[in-house]
Amino acid sequence: MKRVAFISIYFCALALINAQTKKQQDQKAIKDMCGCYEVGFNFAETFSYSKDSTYKPSKKKHAKAIEWVQLVEDADDKIAMQHLLVINDTMVIKHWRQDWLFQNTDQYLFNANNNWKFNKLSPEAVKGQWTQRVFQVDDSPRYEGSATWVHVDGKSFWENRTSAPLPRREYTKRSDYNVTVRGNRHEITKTGWNHLQNNDKVIRASNKEDIVLAKEFGLNTYTKVDDSKCVAAQKWWKENTEVWKKVRNKWSSVFSKNKDLTLSAKVKNKRLYKYLFDLEATAKDKEISDIIDSFVVQQ
Repeated sequence: MKRVAFISIYFCALALINAQTKKQQDQKAIKDMCGCYEVGFNFAETFSYSKDSTYKPSKKKHAKAIEWVQLVEDADDKIAMQHLLVINDTMVIKHWRQDWLFQNTDQYLFNANNNWKFNKLSPEAVKGQWTQRVFQVDDSPRYEGSATWVHVDGKSFWENRTSAPLPRREYTKRSDYNVTVRGNRHEITKTGWNHLQNNDKVIRASNKEDIVLAKEFGLNTYTKVDDSKCVAAQKWWKENTEVWKKVRNKWSSVFSKNKDLTLSAKVKNKRLYKYLFDLEATAKDKEISDIIDSFVVQQ
């Protein structure tokens, strides 16, 4: 009897060690995306399903930039990273942010037309998984999805499929679809990491089936370069970290209500990021809260 009990305890302990080792591998892969990178942005529309004979596919996009990925938060179950674009070695533009949450059960899933639906998952559904939450430049929601990091044959990758708003390269030029269903794959490489996308351009309307207008392939390559190329971004973040922490805290209070969320595209003909980008580094909580609240249409 004692032998059986010992064996049972042994295998339970072994399973716990393996689970911790796997989680540590996940954490390392996520944090390996931090640093200074030369980024290549590449997108091409691959298939069109439009019945309109005058339909024109989006032009291919090829662009390069220097980007600093700053580790903002490093906790056991949460890792947050802020992307900062560096222009001509001196100008810095706050870019997107990605948070990674372990075994997260609360999701804000993009629906359409600046609306996100709150979705509650069971603990069993997300066991061992990481949710990637992606935020706009103003730290408002963009998209999120949950999946398991895979470490096999010397590779580490994570992939998920979820709905998202149109990317900036599209919404300023296209109005014939209103949702991007994104197939995201983040893969760590010897020289940095790659973000691969297999996307559907979708027309979504209430109580109707989605219509796929076209498909798109994207490959964003992050090639590590010396941190000295991102000095301006590091300096900018130190100077502005407190005001953006206040912005994140305000959004956290909005998300904590766990209700569907609808945001205005503009207030007084001005987008949210313009209000927040104009803030002083010393801006107070109330000023930030009032700005964000003015964009919340319904919750």
